[in-house]
Amino acid sequence: MTRAIIADDERLMREQLRSRLSEVWPDLQVVAEVKNGREAVDAVREFKPDLAFLDIRMPGMTGVEAAREIGDACHIVFITAYGEYAVEAFEQGAVDYVLKPADRERLELTVARLRKRLSEKPADLSALLAELSAKIDGIPAPGTTATGAEYLQWIQASMGQQLRMIPIADVLFFTSDEKYTRVQTETYEALIRKPIKELVEELDPTQFWQIHRSTIVNVKAIAGITRDFRGRQLVQLRNHSEKLEVSRNYTHLFKQM
Repeated sequence: MTRAIIADDERLMREQLRSRLSEVWPDLQVVAEVKNGREAVDAVREFKPDLAFLDIRMPGMTGVEAAREIGDACHIVFITAYGEYAVEAFEQGAVDYVLKPADRERLELTVARLRKRLSEKPADLSALLAELSAKIDGIPAPGTTATGAEYLQWIQASMGQQLRMIPIADVLFFTSDEKYTRVQTETYEALIRKPIKELVEELDPTQFWQIHRSTIVNVKAIAGITRDFRGRQLVQLRNHSEKLEVSRNYTHLFKQM
């Protein structure tokens, strides 16, 4: 049985990847899940897996640094939220990658490649790792500012008895009552317990605007602004019939209207 470890500082991402792997590779045994590079190195030494799935960005020791220490002890697969600049480097090396959040179709391709490589000795990745380090160190991670402040990229929300991972880009708006915050996409709504005042600090302000003390809207989802008979501004959304009120404190966002 093929053995693997998963290293990612986000618990939800570890769980999501493990779940996806169980679907596309049922006989893969995940022998350890860890949250940083140092723990990944220790897990490889302890469990001697065939594969290590390593998140590139982790606190302390990164996935790239961990891969250097792991060396040829096992095959490496990088977990990444990075764009084409990193993917190009992966494609040129004897290593594979999984884009966050793990997509079943792409993961199936990764598994097919890994099955072929398992009969081979793990490659020397020193040149590729040097290239990755140079690229990653010079470019802010996705969902961050130039100073390193992190923004949410996905959110876990309740839908009945189920939990769903929702990409932030799919959210049309958030609106809150005293207990829950509603997460609305084009096709469904879900609930979270995080209040608006916390959400607004964790979302990219170039993409999400607070327009009311209880409402945050995705700028890209705005179709236009209208006024009701009382003169209040109302946000109209693309592909959604609901209109959102703009409170007086936030009318300056639409002063050209």
